[in-house]
Amino acid sequence: MIDSLKKIGLSENEARVYVTLLELGGATAQQVAQKASVNRPTTYVQLETLMKIGLVSSFEKEATKKGGATKTFFRVEDPAYLKKIIDTEKRILSEREKTLKTTLPDLEKLFVGVGSRPKVRFFEGVEGLKTIQDEFLRTNDKLVESAASLDDVIRIFPTHPEDYTPRRVRRGIHSKLIYTTSRGPILKDTDEKMLRESRYVPPEHFKLASDMAIYGDNVALSALHERPYGIIIESKEIATSMRALFYLAWDQAKKFN
Repeated sequence: MIDSLKKIGLSENEARVYVTLLELGGATAQQVAQKASVNRPTTYVQLETLMKIGLVSSFEKEATKKGGATKTFFRVEDPAYLKKIIDTEKRILSEREKTLKTTLPDLEKLFVGVGSRPKVRFFEGVEGLKTIQDEFLRTNDKLVESAASLDDVIRIFPTHPEDYTPRRVRRGIHSKLIYTTSRGPILKDTDEKMLRESRYVPPEHFKLASDMAIYGDNVALSALHERPYGIIIESKEIATSMRALFYLAWDQAKKFN
């Protein structure tokens, strides 16, 4: 029962005090503390909280002995009052949603005003890398510039030529690709059909530890060895710099083709 009350919204000690009062009926704070195994000062705090939300009430009881002090007793109200906790949380949540709705535009303006802060996203595993590939296909620039080890790509994605490339072509997205492979320059004959311009570089001259793709203001890096993972960096400045390096390598790759 304690766990159920905690899920409703009571704290651990509030739940203990509440259940103890249910079992005892009317009781003093000291009696509640002893049975609930909660220290007395904490019990008073929990009783105050429970009274504020209407789950507990107090009453004075005259001493049985003449001249004795009046004692404060506590008792549980109808458990149906627990619904008030949910109603209160709903009201608070509704107020928060309204406040967020009115505040969010100003917060977003501040966020944009910070400047050229890059956005970095991390993707793990083969499925994560597939998500990165799907990102390429949503570019508005209609061009992806990339450098890749085809041997690694095919090892991780055996159906890549039949899956990703045709989808890119259907979306009218062109590709500039610098690639290495142990099989030599194998893409030239299909470049035109695949909306691609490729340049082959022998693996010994271009040792890629990760694949790179630039599209729009984004740079994607994918590590295909051991545990595959990738990152996407969204930054106009970084994309511009990486694109400059890509075309430097592009010009150098011409001598191998």
